[in-house]
Amino acid sequence: MKLYIISNRLPVKAANTDGTFVFSRSEGGVATGLDSLQTSYEKHWIGWPGLCVNKDEDKQEITEKLQDMNFHPVFLSEMHIQNYYEGYSNSTIWPLCHYFYVYTLYKNSFWQSYQQVNRLFCDEICRIIRPGDKVWIQDYQLMLLPGMLRKVYPDLCIGYFHHIPFPDYELFRILPEGAEILKGLLGADFISFHTHDYMRHFVGTVERVLHVEFKLDEVQMGNRVVRVDALPMGVNYELYHNAALKPEVQQAIENTRKLFGNHKLILSVDRLDYSKGILHRLYGFSTFLEHHPEYHGKVTLAMIIVPSRDQVGSYADLKAKIDEEIGSINGRYSTINWTPVCYFYHGFSLEELTAMYFVADVALVTPLRDGMNLVAKEYIATKRDNPGVLILSEMAGAAVELTDAIQINPNDIEQIEKAICQALEMPVAEQENRLQRMQSILSKQTVNKWAADFVCGLNGTYQKNEELRKKRLVAATIAQIKQKYDQAKQRLILLDYDGTLAAFTSRPEDAKPTPELLALLQHLANDSANHVVINSGRDQLTLEQWLGALPISMAAEHGAFYKETGVWHNNIRKIDWGTGIMSILQLFVSKTPRSHWEMKETALVWHYRESDTWLGTLRAQQLVNALLSICTRQKLQIMQGNKVVEIKSPEYNKGSEINRLLSGKSYDFVMAMGDDVTDDDMFQALPKNAITIKIGSVSEAANYNLLFQKDVLPFLQSLINKQESASARGANKNYLVSAFNFLNDLLKPAKNKKQ
Repeated sequence: MKLYIISNRLPVKAANTDGTFVFSRSEGGVATGLDSLQTSYEKHWIGWPGLCVNKDEDKQEITEKLQDMNFHPVFLSEMHIQNYYEGYSNSTIWPLCHYFYVYTLYKNSFWQSYQQVNRLFCDEICRIIRPGDKVWIQDYQLMLLPGMLRKVYPDLCIGYFHHIPFPDYELFRILPEGAEILKGLLGADFISFHTHDYMRHFVGTVERVLHVEFKLDEVQMGNRVVRVDALPMGVNYELYHNAALKPEVQQAIENTRKLFGNHKLILSVDRLDYSKGILHRLYGFSTFLEHHPEYHGKVTLAMIIVPSRDQVGSYADLKAKIDEEIGSINGRYSTINWTPVCYFYHGFSLEELTAMYFVADVALVTPLRDGMNLVAKEYIATKRDNPGVLILSEMAGAAVELTDAIQINPNDIEQIEKAICQALEMPVAEQENRLQRMQSILSKQTVNKWAADFVCGLNGTYQKNEELRKKRLVAATIAQIKQKYDQAKQRLILLDYDGTLAAFTSRPEDAKPTPELLALLQHLANDSANHVVINSGRDQLTLEQWLGALPISMAAEHGAFYKETGVWHNNIRKIDWGTGIMSILQLFVSKTPRSHWEMKETALVWHYRESDTWLGTLRAQQLVNALLSICTRQKLQIMQGNKVVEIKSPEYNKGSEINRLLSGKSYDFVMAMGDDVTDDDMFQALPKNAITIKIGSVSEAANYNLLFQKDVLPFLQSLINKQESASARGANKNYLVSAFNFLNDLLKPAKNKKQ
C-alpha cells in the first residue's frame, strides 16, 4: 500500500544541463517532514517537475528519472503556469486568503485553467492509484482535487492540508467560485489548518455558504463524515539546533561576525511578497533610528529578501518601493563605517542562513498575514547557548505557539519601533528564559510530529468512515431485510414523520402527506401481519388531520398521546408552563430573524430552520443556556433536534412509547426508521435483533443508514412488492418504478468504483 503526497511542485529542483535533465532535492519544510515520516506505507509524490516541456521524449526521460525517487510528474504548459499558478492560485486565491482584497484578480481564463490543472492531477492519480492507497493533498493550488477524486473513488482515503490562512466568511464569500471550492475541499476525509482560527473560519464559511451544519469538528457529507483539525507545522528542530556544531556552519558564523563587527544585528528573512510587511518593517526601523540616535553606528538591520514573481506588476512595484526606502534610510543615516540596512536580494544556503540565525541578536518577523511562518521557528531552534530575541507579528500562525516572543501588530509602526528598543535592551537572563520556553515547545512540536499527527488524524477519520459505510443500506442488505420481512408472521413497523416519511419544509405546516405516501401507508396497513406506528414529535391534532383516516397507530408528541384501534389516549399530565419560559422563547424569536415558536400540549418548540445557519446555531445554544436553570427547577427536559429546541417533560419520549408497544405483544420482525436525535431513544429501546435505520446522518444507535429522505418510500415499497394481479400491478406501477430506481442507485457506486 502507498501514501501519495500531492503538491503543486515536486520536492526537487530541476535543470536542463547540456540537453539532459538533472534533479536536486529541495530542502522545504514539507518535504523534510514527509521524508522523515515513519509509516508502513510506501511514500510517493505527485507534482509538477518545475519545467515546461513539449516533446514526448523529454517527458519520457523526466518520468523515468523521477520514478527512481518514487516521484510522478504532472506536466503543465506555459499557459497553465500563467493562468493556473500565477493567475488563479497566486493572483486570486493568495491575496484573498491573506486579506489583500484589492490585489485580487478575477478572470474566467484563470478559473478555467485552475479546473483543468486540478483535473490533470486527478487523472494522474487515478492512473496509478490502487485499492488501499492513501492520498494527502497539499495546499491551495489543488482545492478542487479532493472532490474530483471522491467522484471517481467514493471510498478512497483522502487528506488535505491548507498551508496558508483561511479567511473569514465575509471575505471568502466575495469569491465567485467559493461554493465549488468548498465542495472540492469537502471531498477529503480529513482537512487540517495551522491554527484554530483558520479552522474556525473554514467551519463558519462552509456552514453559511453550503448550508450544512458541523457537529463540533465534523460534518456529514452523504454517507461519510469530514473532520477538520488544527495542526501547527513545525521545523526539523534537531537540524537547526545542531547546525552550529557543523564545521561549515562554524566557518559561516565566523564570516558573519567579521562582516557585522560589534554591531547589534537585527535579522529579517522573507520571500518578496506584499503579505510579509517588509515596507512596514522598514518604516518601523527608520522611526527607531530617528528617535534613538544613541543607536546610530551600533545596530544593523540585515534584510534578506528572496526573489518571488518580481515580474508581476504588484510585486515589481513592491520591490521598487523597498529599494527606494532602503536607499532613503541608508542615504540619511549611513557613515563611512556603518550602513544601517544591509540588503540581500537573493536566497542563502542552509549553512549561511543558520549562521545568520545564530549570530543575530534580534529576529524581526512581522508579516501582515502569514499561515505559519517557519523563519520565526527556525531562528528560535538555531539558538544554541547564545541569547537572542524574537519580535513576531501577532498575524502569523506561529504566534499561537511562540507566546514568549515580543508580539506586535505589524501595522503599527510605533509598536515596531518600541519592540526593537525592548529587544535591544532586554537582559540576557530574560532572553535565555524566553528562548528556553519556546525551544521546549518547538523541540516537541516538530515537523515530523506534524506529519505523523496528520496521518494519524486521517487514518482515524477514514476508519470511522469505513465503519459508517458498513451501515449503508445496499442492495444485498435490503434483500436480507426483505427476506426477514417476508418470513415474519407479526411485524411492528415504526416510522418517524418529519425528515423520514416527509421531507422537511421551511414551514412545518407545509409538510402534508403526499398521495403516494398515503397510498403506501395504506398498502402497509392492509397486510394483517403489520402493525404500523407513526412515532412522531408532531402534535395530536395535526397527525389526526393528516393521517387519521388510515388504519394505523400513531404516537404524538413523542408518546405523550397515542392512538390505537382508532382511539386516542392521553398519556401525560397537564403542564403549567408559566410565563418565564414563554417570555424567553419570545425574546429569542425577536432576536433571530425567521425563527418562531410553537406551543404543543406537552411541549414548547423553538424552530430556526429558516434562519441563518450560524446565527441559528448560536441562538440555539444561547437559548439552552437561558432555559437551563428554569427548566431544572420545573423538572423539564431540553432537547435539541434538527433545527429545533424543544422543552418537554422527561416522563415520555419515543423510547417510552416503544416500551409500551412491546409490553403488550410479541413480534418476530421489528423495524424502526427515523432521522433525528429524538429517534435515537426509539432505536435504543428496541431489542438488538430489531432493524433500525437512521435517515440522513449516521447514528451509532441505529444498525443501518439510508442517506436521503427521498429514498424512504422506495425502500418501503421494495419490502412489500410481491407478485400481484394485473390490476394491482397497474395501481402500484409508480411505486415499482421508484423502488427499481432506488435499488439501481444503490448499485451505482459499486459500478463506478475502479479497481
